[in-house]
Amino acid sequence: MLNRVQKRNLTKRDYVTLSSMIFALFFGAGNLIFPLHLGQLAGGHWGIAAAGFLITAVLLPLLSVLAVCVTKSKGVYDIGKPLGATFAVVFMVLIHFTIGPFFGTPRTATVSFTVGLAPFFPAKYQSLALLLFSAAFFGLAYYLSVEQSKIMARVGKLLNPLFLLLLVAIFAVAFSSPLAHAGSTSATAAYQTAGFTNGFLQGYNTMDALAGLALGVTIVTAVNFMGQTDPNKAAWVTARAGFFSMAFEGLIYVLLILLGAQSLGQFKLSDNGGVAFDQIVNHYMGNVGQAILAVLIITTCLTTAIGLVAAFAQDFHKHFGFLSYKAWLRITCLASFLTANVGLNQIIAWSTPVLMFLYPLAMALIFLSILSPLFHKSSVVYVWVVVFTVVPAVFDMVAAFPAVVSQSTFGQAMAHVQSFLPLASSGMDWLVPALVGAVFGTAHYLLLQRAKASTGMEVPMKR
Repeated sequence: MLNRVQKRNLTKRDYVTLSSMIFALFFGAGNLIFPLHLGQLAGGHWGIAAAGFLITAVLLPLLSVLAVCVTKSKGVYDIGKPLGATFAVVFMVLIHFTIGPFFGTPRTATVSFTVGLAPFFPAKYQSLALLLFSAAFFGLAYYLSVEQSKIMARVGKLLNPLFLLLLVAIFAVAFSSPLAHAGSTSATAAYQTAGFTNGFLQGYNTMDALAGLALGVTIVTAVNFMGQTDPNKAAWVTARAGFFSMAFEGLIYVLLILLGAQSLGQFKLSDNGGVAFDQIVNHYMGNVGQAILAVLIITTCLTTAIGLVAAFAQDFHKHFGFLSYKAWLRITCLASFLTANVGLNQIIAWSTPVLMFLYPLAMALIFLSILSPLFHKSSVVYVWVVVFTVVPAVFDMVAAFPAVVSQSTFGQAMAHVQSFLPLASSGMDWLVPALVGAVFGTAHYLLLQRAKASTGMEVPMKR
């Protein structure tokens, strides 16, 4: 199909549409509720917490898009390929199932329902209502993503502008009459002493750094359909549109965090950002506000769901071609529907440990991809960094599991060993080992380069 696409130069309007699509694909369920909840947790320390949050929720996703551009990749598989085909496939499957049917995609439906529609139903009918809503939600996501060439138009030109219009309306009302001065509100104990670190870790929950790697295939496909089939031009277009979309996303995050901190002037710390958002909108706008919030949350979650199910189907069809794109699309939509009915709290509880394992690996691969021209994608550098990163990542995963695992004999033994690693208390124990791995990997690469210069041997690398 792509060989029939007419090559052309992009207009400013094309860039706006592409940036809008990228923003919409990233900005979904967690992007609304987690920064709002962070503001409530951080209170008067919201600024330093926001700085940490923006690194993992904005800078890393932007870098993941740049990693796709620098390496001219078409998906998460290509990012992991320097470590071998087997690792690349396993990493791709883990990423897609995490942000896909196991956690991320189901969350788009559960957050939509919990925040937007649950207040309209009595408690005894909410399970049935969620079942019916999630069936309709993923049915619509399937319909809107089944034609790949129309995804950008449907998301970038239709759904995302509607979402932004509604969000601007809520911001305008809320900030015209703030509930409190954010700097005077109380912070929880953890944010009084470690606001930056906790904000940094909260950014994991958006899953956007992982999504940036996985959504690369959807973004590149959309760019190709715009006539940019040359890899170098496609990379430049993607990078430029990605910068504008992520900068705008960062601005919205700051406003949401500030809104969360201000809400403490009227409400107590809520269980999650969904509850806080519902309280804030109902305070200012009553039932009308609840209706606006329902449309807002469903719209933004639907755009992200479209991107996630499409990326899953595109990558799995490419690497497991015994099923068509549409067949994989049906599989991920059905699996997401089933997982969604487990409930939001369970999804969040079990997704956190998986994110604690995958995020360090993803961050390591993102930085390796961006810096790869310096060492010609040499596999030895990748191996050293990833091996040194994966061990503390396993410790973080076990520590983040619910008590049935983390407080077991095995979990406590792992925690004891983990305590000896630098920065373990802040959840950043992977950082020093990753840097050590980078030093060893670089030294190994330079030695191989020297050996090549003296004997003519080839340096092992993956292209």
